[in-house]
Amino acid sequence: MSHSRFGPALCLVSMLAGCGGGGGSSSSSGGSTSSAPPPPPPSTAGSGCSLAERQNWAAAQLKEWYLFPETLPSSLDPTPYPTVGDYVDALTATARSQGRDRFFTYVTSIAQENAFYSSGSSAGFGIRLSYDESARRLFITEAFEGAPALAAGLDRGTEILAIGTSASNLVPVASLFASGGSQAVSDALGPSTAGTTRTLSIADAAGTRNVTVAKADYSLTPVSSRYGGKILDDGGRKVGYVNLRTFIDTADPALRQVFAGFRSSGIDNVIVDLRYNGGGLVSISELLGDLLGGNRSRSDVFDYQTFRPEKAANNTQHNFTPQAQSVSATRIAFIGTGGTASASELAINAFTPFLHSASALIGTNTYGKPVGQIALDRAACDDRLRVIAFKTENGAHQGDYFQGLATKMDSTCAAPDDLSHPLGDPAEGSTRTALDFLAGRSCTRIGAAAAVKGAAAGAPEAPRQLLTPDRPNTPQREVPGSF
Repeated sequence: MSHSRFGPALCLVSMLAGCGGGGGSSSSSGGSTSSAPPPPPPSTAGSGCSLAERQNWAAAQLKEWYLFPETLPSSLDPTPYPTVGDYVDALTATARSQGRDRFFTYVTSIAQENAFYSSGSSAGFGIRLSYDESARRLFITEAFEGAPALAAGLDRGTEILAIGTSASNLVPVASLFASGGSQAVSDALGPSTAGTTRTLSIADAAGTRNVTVAKADYSLTPVSSRYGGKILDDGGRKVGYVNLRTFIDTADPALRQVFAGFRSSGIDNVIVDLRYNGGGLVSISELLGDLLGGNRSRSDVFDYQTFRPEKAANNTQHNFTPQAQSVSATRIAFIGTGGTASASELAINAFTPFLHSASALIGTNTYGKPVGQIALDRAACDDRLRVIAFKTENGAHQGDYFQGLATKMDSTCAAPDDLSHPLGDPAEGSTRTALDFLAGRSCTRIGAAAAVKGAAAGAPEAPRQLLTPDRPNTPQREVPGSF
């Protein structure tokens, strides 16, 4: 999740996000109630773009800003590491072994992040994929409007059986998993560049067939035009349903439109579907809270963001700020999975001190990311260093959920991610369970031993994970499973 509060040199991006439009734009309503002074410009450690200069620069930034400075090595020779990213991974290895920085600190492209966070721009088929590793099966969990896959007839529930560059060299998905695991499947789908073409053998309700589809540039719609905002009828009781794919700038007007409809219909029970949402801009997470919190006082704290002691001047908080479109939610069902992270978890956690058992996590355990990043730019090299620099907490100073939110919430209900029904369909497993919770009907609590990455123990289905390459690009970090 991201939010720039300190200008182009340092962008506050709570969880996963960017700076200046990519993970760091702050041009949303709300914002922090405290105004932190901008920190001094980061040290440059040499102004060139040689590998050694870039590595030294990254190390200097970590020493200056890292939330867990005691875990950094006193010195580490960068020479053996072939990339800046590999060196950063080595520097943060101790915190990673402690479960506090699971590759949350990384190097990415300024241009790529800015394009994604400002408009959702990326190149791909426009699908989200999940897999069952034990069964060696691959499924489309979602297809995005305006992208090539949906135009080719690929949608939620489609199984991909084989992948090739043409029909003559299709490789079964089961063989790819057997030879190289999920990374082999990711590699078979090709690079994230427009024009990359693959032939897929698929199975869906229409039968089994081959489909050839080319990756193209498209802009992700954060709130689907098909199922992003709906009013569901549950036995005569109206329930608002909103599905948010990612926290980017263009989610602002889309969310306002959905909640304006809820408000005009007198909605006070809401399902917030964040099941695949890997995070994004802090400002949009705060807006979502404001839109749900029409009955919250302006003295109620949505979140605290706290740096290490010597950086305390940068600490901020956001108080609930009801908007013209806000509803006064009295019960909220948040749908989540292991792909629900960062800004999504921030929004869910924020309501626990106020709604307690009237706010529930539906589905499986979440990812577990109660820390946030700043974005430090080395513009000449198109390097953006994402550094874990602050912890996030709700208004009751609760924020230690590195193992996910399932054990931190008063109410949870285990439910499947049901690919046999569209998202937002009242018959879909997680949506049905959310409606049951809101109506006061009983459910099974999410297992306390839920896996950090993937589906939870206690979920009534075979576990699936979102397909993510070892080195995801910005869209794949923020929209887990996207290709």
